[in-house]
Amino acid sequence: MLDSLQMIFDRLLSETSMRHHRFLYNQFNMNHRLTGLIGARGVGKTTLLLQLIKRHYADSSRVFYFSADHIYFKENTVYGLIEELYLKRSVTTFFIDEIHKYENWNQELKNIYDGFPDIKIIFSGSSSLDLIKGSYDLSRRAAIYHLPGLSFREYLNFSLDTDYPSYSFQELMRDYLKISQEMAARPALLGHFHDYLKQGFYPFLAEDSLSYYQKLLRVIDKTIYEDISNFYNLKTSSLRIMGKILNYLASIPPGEISTYNLGKNLKIDDKTAASYLNMLQETGLVEIIYPRETGNQGLRKPEKVFLNNTNFHYALGSHLASDIVIGTIRELAFIQATKNSELDVFHSKQGDYQIGSFTFEIGGKNKTRKQVAHVENAIVVKDDTVSATPGSIPLVFFGFLY
Repeated sequence: MLDSLQMIFDRLLSETSMRHHRFLYNQFNMNHRLTGLIGARGVGKTTLLLQLIKRHYADSSRVFYFSADHIYFKENTVYGLIEELYLKRSVTTFFIDEIHKYENWNQELKNIYDGFPDIKIIFSGSSSLDLIKGSYDLSRRAAIYHLPGLSFREYLNFSLDTDYPSYSFQELMRDYLKISQEMAARPALLGHFHDYLKQGFYPFLAEDSLSYYQKLLRVIDKTIYEDISNFYNLKTSSLRIMGKILNYLASIPPGEISTYNLGKNLKIDDKTAASYLNMLQETGLVEIIYPRETGNQGLRKPEKVFLNNTNFHYALGSHLASDIVIGTIRELAFIQATKNSELDVFHSKQGDYQIGSFTFEIGGKNKTRKQVAHVENAIVVKDDTVSATPGSIPLVFFGFLY
């Protein structure tokens, strides 16, 4: 069976292309003894791990990759495999995929970390739940990287074989008029952007665009009925309620959502509704935007709640045969671009959102500055345009933040 794991590793490594890389590829620090790569299902964690092996380990005999959900681990332990390869083959670097599928993973990784000081482990997981709440507190030992879905920039580079650079948030805020000239030279940018919002957040689009939404719906189901179910040990009836929450979010316009009203419609109390929303956020299915205020008072106030990304919105919308609210898509496109760039985004009373000292108002290409005319550092974010003007930045520009 060990030979089977080796064969899988060799085959996957030989089939891994190095032509395009996710943005974390050049940021990933390989010097830590324990490193975690966390991201939702389908965002490309396995490919990134294999690319890192190809880049950093010319001698593949000293490194080993395996997936923790392999049948081998029905009868064997991760600890036992690593110990055997270390003692018999002098393997000192291990890449472990799908670590969250292995029941005792956090304890065994802790034991390996403490017992083998010269072993280096890089692991991936589809959920950060165990890292946040795990009893062995690996988060203090591990360096953690979070991998979101593709940015619009990455989508363009992957699908069109281009090499567009990213802009930091500070660069965008400072140089957006100059950046506008660069964007104008990029052909069919708006058309590609609208395609990306529908089908482009997940790398598996390249496999088969016709079954893309079916795969997204399977991602949602597996996240609810496997990740959330296994960690929280919830009954099927509770898991079905989470599905209903997602369907509800796919059918409403953007705005403040009351957990009280949500719970009332689902026939559960508001505390349970809030708890379910937090579970959905932790597993990458929804995004919750809180007001700027801190503390319990701020948390009790209504917040905006969205599906995690625009592709989810279109997938669930097609499944429910419901109309897509373009205002929701615009705001969600802004949210996924900024939050996935690790920016702190808050709900704003003066506009739609606040990031640092900037207030943002989201709208179509005819949106004016009337609502934020007297707000300091206010920016109008406009859809359906690639032309920036003073105080106005096209929505598509935010797709180049990572």
